[in-house]
Amino acid sequence: MKRKLLVICGPTATSKTGVALQLAKLLTSGPGGSGPAGELVSADSRQVYRGINIGTGKDLPVNVKCQMSNVKCFGERICFYTINGVKLWGYDLVEPTEEFSVSKYVEIAGYVIEDIWRRGKLPILVGGTGLYIKGVVDGISTANVPKSLSLRQLYKGKSADELQEILGSIDPFKLASMNVSDRKNPRRLMRAIEVAQYKSKFKFKNKKKSNDVLFIGLTASKIYLDKRIEERVEVRISQGIEKEIEALFKKGVTWDDQSMQALGYRQWKGYFDNLKSLSDVVLNWKRAEKQYAKRQMTWFKPDIRINWFDISKLGWRKEVEKLVGKWYKSE
Repeated sequence: MKRKLLVICGPTATSKTGVALQLAKLLTSGPGGSGPAGELVSADSRQVYRGINIGTGKDLPVNVKCQMSNVKCFGERICFYTINGVKLWGYDLVEPTEEFSVSKYVEIAGYVIEDIWRRGKLPILVGGTGLYIKGVVDGISTANVPKSLSLRQLYKGKSADELQEILGSIDPFKLASMNVSDRKNPRRLMRAIEVAQYKSKFKFKNKKKSNDVLFIGLTASKIYLDKRIEERVEVRISQGIEKEIEALFKKGVTWDDQSMQALGYRQWKGYFDNLKSLSDVVLNWKRAEKQYAKRQMTWFKPDIRINWFDISKLGWRKEVEKLVGKWYKSE
């Protein structure tokens, strides 16, 4: 029998986690027995870091503590949170000083989802990081390509322009497909070179998945979404993100750490270096979030499996509940 997986995806500021929590509690008559039948698995590349909370929108209730499970990956037990009786996985997977990759996420999420299925519950994959979702649902041919220490040492200190030239000589199609931001990012260019080199030596295919997957996409008009994004940035500033960043520095986190390149954090560097005002930070952060929402839609839009719902329309939640309920009860 096919195992079911529910995916809640879409751009930032569309209440994906709130909807997922609501659905998890509504599905109480399924194979999970009493209590919520669903458990959430976050698919957000920014929420994997411990202590990177406010800017990533974890929005955890006060005094909720991370609990250790019996699920192990990379030799460590994976933690989860419980919100209104619903388990939430995928937060706080690594320290903010550690590197993290899509391959690590796919492996961890795989163990978690298998455990959720084993206990007769429904895994609900929720988030806006399209590559994470693709990795879990479809598999990614490049996700398990190992790092090449010799290659990294060889190209250490190379500029973005130099790395672009190297990548172009190996895989010009990959270079052509990269956006402006990726082309300026030496870390992403280096990873692309690693994958290109690996592909030239080994043949590998995506994993074949035979699970029953339902995709729910949440969206809205640009005007509506931009307003929500601006409001949410203001809330996160009032929640104390500046103090959170100061606390991270005291724990040894630096601007060079991968976690601090996350949206909502890297915009603060100029402010902490006394080069930009708070109003500059706010303006840049809001602009970056809007650009990110546009990129997310560019990623998700071609996927014909996604059932889209406009969150600005009346009755959309009931329509989502109806579709999910019918799918969940079907054999």
